[in-house]
Amino acid sequence: MNNHEIDYTIYGDDMQFVEVELDPQETVVAEAGSLMMMDNEIHMETIFGDGASSNGLMGKLLGAGKRILTGESLFMTTFTNQGHGKKHVSFASPYPGKIIPMDLSELGKIICQKDAFLAAAKGVSIGIEFQRKIGTGFFGGEGFIMQKLEGDGMVFVHAGGTIHRKELKSGDKLRVDTGCLVAITSEVDYNIEFVKGVKTALFGGEGLFFATLEGPGTVWIQSLPFSRLASRVFAAMPQTGGSKDEGSLAKGLFNIINGK
Repeated sequence: MNNHEIDYTIYGDDMQFVEVELDPQETVVAEAGSLMMMDNEIHMETIFGDGASSNGLMGKLLGAGKRILTGESLFMTTFTNQGHGKKHVSFASPYPGKIIPMDLSELGKIICQKDAFLAAAKGVSIGIEFQRKIGTGFFGGEGFIMQKLEGDGMVFVHAGGTIHRKELKSGDKLRVDTGCLVAITSEVDYNIEFVKGVKTALFGGEGLFFATLEGPGTVWIQSLPFSRLASRVFAAMPQTGGSKDEGSLAKGLFNIINGK
């Protein structure tokens, strides 16, 4: 196995964090800004890409370039136990939801929404997955590019609300709101379908497109996408009575959240 073998414990209910236990010289890699706490002898280092790319400047640049295409930060952070005994480092979820532990040695390659990755054992490759169909890319709700997680170690993915894992048998089909799709195993066929009926599309309130998933494979679905949560918060904000600057600030924040 190429990946570091790590143990972990997930704490909490709605605002979870994962505590990773590292043996001496074991390393975990995480998104910048996800650290919650760590023991004294944990060494933190900022790196290009995911740390799994080949050695040399070109390999590091390619790894960093993949992250730029998925809309993530150019850098990631590694946490290595440089002590003599077991040490712990914890990573917190960015908003209410669940942390999903995934063992890639059992699941194989995972394709997930581009902002779902939280942390992983060193050696896991965090790359990009181009959708085969143009329609899937333009209307899939997660953009043309999604994240691809490969390796044989543990990966921790975060999503909003309650997470439902569903096993699809060969020939099984499932239709999902595009924003609610968190991750799929590589063998699942993923496409986009237009909502039939003009009235349903315009007045149904569920959007014009939904994802169609066909088995075999495993699917993870979230009950509360962050974009939906943000839109509800923005809708509840007072639209009148405040100053012009306050309204502009709230609108600007909402546009940033939705990538505008």
